[in-house]
Amino acid sequence: LVETLGSLPAIPTALDQIVQHFGTSQVAEITGRSRRIVRREDGSTIARYAVQNRPGSANLDEARAFMDDEKGILVFSDAGGTGRSYHADLAAKNQRLRLHNLLEAGWRADVAIQGLGRSHRTNQKQPPRFRMIATNVKAERRFLSTIARRLDTLGAITRGQRQTGGQGMFRSEDNLESQYARDALRQFYGLLHAGRIEGCSLETFESITGLSLTSEEGGLKDELPPIQTFL
Repeated sequence: LVETLGSLPAIPTALDQIVQHFGTSQVAEITGRSRRIVRREDGSTIARYAVQNRPGSANLDEARAFMDDEKGILVFSDAGGTGRSYHADLAAKNQRLRLHNLLEAGWRADVAIQGLGRSHRTNQKQPPRFRMIATNVKAERRFLSTIARRLDTLGAITRGQRQTGGQGMFRSEDNLESQYARDALRQFYGLLHAGRIEGCSLETFESITGLSLTSEEGGLKDELPPIQTFL
């Protein structure tokens, strides 16, 4: 088994997969990387890869190539998420609709907003279409949920009302920490304590998660683990 695992090819990061799949002639990369592994475009039927050094001015050239419509795909990280504009500017040659995919969102809602704001600015031909990418890995839903909740919090702080924070980018079910979620979790704890969850007993749940639900008297605790701890 160890030998089989050792023989499996390494899985590239999302950034490397995009650059290697579409090629550097199609992808403009604006990141803090000084080196990257790219596919050699020599017409060979065998995929060959090489390490490429990126000078400090590479980001400027890549941004210009995208805005001049020389490259159709733009990938940027935190390093390219501030102080730059990638929107469908009326003064730019590339005025096509931006399809902005949010990958690997992380925890910080303000960073996510900063990045999403790069493609949605004034003097644009049309606003972008935002897409929140999540696979069937449940942890990704948890990250998006945190951003959805914090966006709503930021909206409440800046505008004095709760409904404006997400700007319609998130659905109500994307927030895994809402009042409905907290109520559902408390009901789940109750069913678990009563032994009505098929396939998982209270003892199994407590040993797997390390969470304690029962008081010394044998009933449910008054202060049960909150939704954030459960997630």
